Amino acid sequence: MAERKRQLVRDELSEAALQAFAFGGFQETTIDQIAAAAGVSRRTFFRYFKTKEDVIIEFLSEVGQLVPDALRARPANEAPPVALREAFMAMVEVYAEHPEKAIRLAKLILETPALRARYLDRQFEWQQELTTVFASRAGVDGDADLGPDVTVAVGVAAFNTALLRWVRSDGSEELSDLLERALTLAAPAIR
Repeated sequence: MAERKRQLVRDELSEAALQAFAFGGFQETTIDQIAAAAGVSRRTFFRYFKTKEDVIIEFLSEVGQLVPDALRARPANEAPPVALREAFMAMVEVYAEHPEKAIRLAKLILETPALRARYLDRQFEWQQELTTVFASRAGVDGDADLGPDVTVAVGVAAFNTALLRWVRSDGSEELSDLLERALTLAAPAIR
């Protein structure tokens, strides 16, 4: 019961922070504002997060983990371009649940150097995990065969391209459509 309560407080703090960042700006939002919005004290905030950046990073970690998990769930005989598209769609679907907040957070992450650096660090971790999953699906040694590394690197580049275009369009273009187009262009390198 106590663990469930802690998780509820953590979730409430995360949601309050993400909402405040999305609509008030990252630099402009204070920890006191986040704590007040969640109905807790500043001290409670620091029990769960060391910094404001940690809230974003935890969110990215949770959302990013959807991609390798979704890839593992895809049929083993599915073509790599299809499997990769469907895996990335798990992340796109989360963004689609709250598009205005998602576009603001994506813009914030991509335009704030410290957040962008942490995002790229997390993305590197996802890329390594995706490579391991692809090597396993292909039945190859990922340390000896470059195929899974290249497949995932190209897929991640396509995803990043779609995400950047989506942010630049301020969400006027659908992220799922942009991802589909980017992966179609990248398909010859995904095998």
